[in-house]
Amino acid sequence: MKWLDRTIIGIPFVWLLLFFMLPFLIVLKISVSDMDMAGQLGGFKLSNYAFLAQDALYVKTYLASLKYAAITTGVCLLLGYPFAYFMARADKSVQPALLLMVMLPFWTSFLLRVYAWKGLLADGGWVAQGLNALHVDQLLMAFGVTAGPGQYLNSAFSLVLGMVYAYLPFMILPLYANLSKQDRRLLEAAHDLGASPWVAFWKVTVPLSRPGILAGSMLVFIPCVGEYVVPELLGGPQTLMIGRVLWDEFFANNDWPMASSVAVVMVLLILVPLALFSKAKADAQGPRS
Repeated sequence: MKWLDRTIIGIPFVWLLLFFMLPFLIVLKISVSDMDMAGQLGGFKLSNYAFLAQDALYVKTYLASLKYAAITTGVCLLLGYPFAYFMARADKSVQPALLLMVMLPFWTSFLLRVYAWKGLLADGGWVAQGLNALHVDQLLMAFGVTAGPGQYLNSAFSLVLGMVYAYLPFMILPLYANLSKQDRRLLEAAHDLGASPWVAFWKVTVPLSRPGILAGSMLVFIPCVGEYVVPELLGGPQTLMIGRVLWDEFFANNDWPMASSVAVVMVLLILVPLALFSKAKADAQGPRS
């Protein structure tokens, strides 16, 4: 059966080699190449990476991408955990319907769903009118996430709102899968030992759901770092992220070496949380005997 085990294990490695490593190596090669006036690649240079570290625009956009991705991940966790907990504790006959509600947005194009928020947040939009009626715009202005009263579009608020809406299901589904498999007898044992429901939740449920929290956080954080559609449609120039810079370098400036350098650094920024996630997962599982 060794050949079967090797085949099963080898297929994912071949897939990653063909569709991740080889394209990444090609992009890496372009990033250290020189482009002449005719658009031909050749030579070798590392000045693009030095320029990325020295130019304030790139540093600012990288930091902004990490900041908005972290904020989006935090908001998704705050909203997704109670929903996933409710789904996991709901009656078995209701859970399929709740799961369908979470997955229903995937039946519509991602681009159309994000574009719909432009109409909802614009002047006269339903969401904008509701926020104005609740005087939420004044609170958002106080926090500096909108430019003026009723100006929700092209702001940090609309950017985070759009990314939370787009990626919230990616937080809910791993949490639901984890919470639904937890042994409820552990909570009964905690109650028998005198723990209140709130203490039992923090001491038992939350620690056991750590793998789901980490998985959901990675599924949200990683695509948010390189997100392009939501910042382009809802963010505006004040919330420039690295995805837009990458697009401009490739298609506006036609500078493939610089664009490839931007992409390589972005991939490295994503690999860091992946490595931390793998380490946290290994620590949670404990040493193998």
